[in-house]
Formats: sequence, C-alpha cells, structure tokens
Amino acid sequence: MTNVKFYIPFEDIEIGMSVSYSQTITDADVKQFAGISGDHNPVHMDDVFAENSRFKKRIAHGLISGSFFSALFGTKLPGPGCVYVSQSFNFKRPVYLGDTVTAIAIVTNIDSNKRRVFFDTICKVKSKIVIDGTAELYVP
Repeated sequence: MTNVKFYIPFEDIEIGMSVSYSQTITDADVKQFAGISGDHNPVHMDDVFAENSRFKKRIAHGLISGSFFSALFGTKLPGPGCVYVSQSFNFKRPVYLGDTVTAIAIVTNIDSNKRRVFFDTICKVKSKIVIDGTAELYVP
C-alpha cells in the first residue's frame, strides 16, 4: 500500500493507495459530540452508569471514530470537493476515553466514468480493529 500524505488529483488515484488519521479520544470530544448529535446515552456520559455496564467504563460514541473518515476523504483522498455516496460501519470493539484511534482508508476500486472512488475503511486501537466497513465517494 502507498501512503498518501497530501491531496491527490482524481486522475492520479490508484487502487491500493491509502491514507490514515489518528486521534486520541478525550472526555471533551465525547461531551462535544453528545452536544452536536444529541446522543447523551449514559454509557458515554456517566461514569457510574458505565461502570455497571458490560464495558465497565465509559465508551466513546462509535460515530466519533467513524467521522475520522470524513477528515481523510475531504482533505486527502479523494480530497477537497468530494462528497459521500455511502459509508458502512461494522462496530467490532468499544473505544474508550483515552484510546488513540487510527482511521485507515484504502482504495479498492475506481469508476472513472462516474468519478467514484471506493474504499475499505478500518479504525484500529493499537493493533485491534474497532470498526470496519466500506465507503464510496463522488469526486466532481
């Protein structure tokens, strides 16, 4: 796989190219996401509630990690101006506050006629996959 570290023109995108983004999830991230999304589920927000859950401590909203793909697609590959056609998520493991999530998008197919780029998408914490899925982007 080739890692792309900057915006690349549609015509230069190739199958196998990849980009990644990492961020550590903080309490502030979870609280801000709850404010934006309206999801105040106590497993995300309440230490005592979370301690009594199957997770034993607070977990981050799954879509916080999933949203990192938007950063990759909109700024790196395919890059500025692209828009989502679809994105799937399979949530494999919880992400805890303090975990560093690495989102990785790998080009799997390109439709030059429709100007679509298809990706496998993965989020990892350390070496463990926490989310996997696919994405399709339109490039104007």
